[in-house]
Amino acid sequence: MRATRGYSKLVSESRLAPILSRPAPVRHTDYERVLDVETRTAEADGVVSLALASPDGGPLPTWIPGAHLDVFLPSGLQRQYSLCGDPADRSRYRIAVRRVGDGVGSAEIHDAVHERSTLRVRGPRNAFPLADAPSYLFVAAGIGITPILPMIRSVAGAGTPWTLLYLGRSRDTMPFLDELSTLPGGDVLIRPGDEVGISPIADILGHARPNGAIYLCGPSPLIKDAYLLAPLVAPTCSLHTERFSPPPVVGGEPFVLRLARTGTTVEVAADETALSALRRAVPSATYSCRQGFCGSCRVRVVSGDVDHRDTRLLDEERAESMLPCVSRAAGSTLEIDL
Repeated sequence: MRATRGYSKLVSESRLAPILSRPAPVRHTDYERVLDVETRTAEADGVVSLALASPDGGPLPTWIPGAHLDVFLPSGLQRQYSLCGDPADRSRYRIAVRRVGDGVGSAEIHDAVHERSTLRVRGPRNAFPLADAPSYLFVAAGIGITPILPMIRSVAGAGTPWTLLYLGRSRDTMPFLDELSTLPGGDVLIRPGDEVGISPIADILGHARPNGAIYLCGPSPLIKDAYLLAPLVAPTCSLHTERFSPPPVVGGEPFVLRLARTGTTVEVAADETALSALRRAVPSATYSCRQGFCGSCRVRVVSGDVDHRDTRLLDEERAESMLPCVSRAAGSTLEIDL
């Protein structure tokens, strides 16, 4: 048990984690198109869904559970939203967005995007694919239900055993409860915090069947605890996660970020991202996912070595580019073309 716990901490928290658990680049084909907002629906307190359809009524590109769209908002902001509709329905895409206090993108969706609006989108693409398994435990926290819902639909349609633990603040804030109740063949366990309190992650993982797959979408602390405890509670299961907030910086060292065009230098602390430091000097610096897969924050590297931690760039692109939302200097100084 001590060895297992030590290994989990090594690959998830230590300074060696970026080396031992390097991500694989996401392979994708970029589709860009302008879609009509066909319907806008209030799904829960603070959550709206948008059904997006082609202006000519034609079929949309296929997608598989776990996929998301890059959405370009009217202001020019780019954000990523999981597809939460039915993959078999090619007449429309559905996304759902929760309004968050400091979320500029979510506020724009809620306040400025209505039925008959148009949105430019890119995708679908998938960094959270559903793997084959004899059984599934799905864990969704709040708006984390969005990538999980089509996974459940797919698994239920195939007749594979599944269980969902759905966490949230209250039932009023948890979207798609009625829709979940119609899906066959599985167990849906609703865990609102105002009714049952905080659900310990060990109890949650205890619902996994041997040799099954665990799919979890939620905040970073929940994911961190899952990686620490899964080898102990569900040692024969595979764990697959997607977070909806930036991951913490692991194994970081302080460095200096130099902006080549202005000569400005920015100190990047060991526990902050290069993007966060960069935005102190250049507040207009673009970004979106803050997790290293969308490419919105991509900058050209003028000099210095890069510790690449993204899942977007190909090897030939990494020679001269970086994504500062997750990647950082491999030395004491890094100069970028800004």
